[in-house]
Amino acid sequence: MLTKKDLEHLAELARIDLKAGEEGKLLKDLGAILDYFKELQSVNTDGVAPMTGGTEFKNVLREDAAGGTDDTGKGSDAFPDKQGSYLRVPPVF
Repeated sequence: MLTKKDLEHLAELARIDLKAGEEGKLLKDLGAILDYFKELQSVNTDGVAPMTGGTEFKNVLREDAAGGTDDTGKGSDAFPDKQGSYLRVPPVF
């Protein structure tokens, strides 16, 4: 069972500003939620396959594959101001 001290600690972690008189209702609500989780823990899940996402869809995208490209320097021909292999840009600051 949650105590008022536990509730204050949780509120501090969640950065929730508790108002006076809210503690009782929140303790009751959080207690009901925790009781429900205790009930769920008692459910027998032997033989139930784990799921992710709730569906059986598979990813239809291609696999990532590393590939080499030889694009070095392409596009620098059209750059207006160059100094050697460097591209000159106007100062920002």
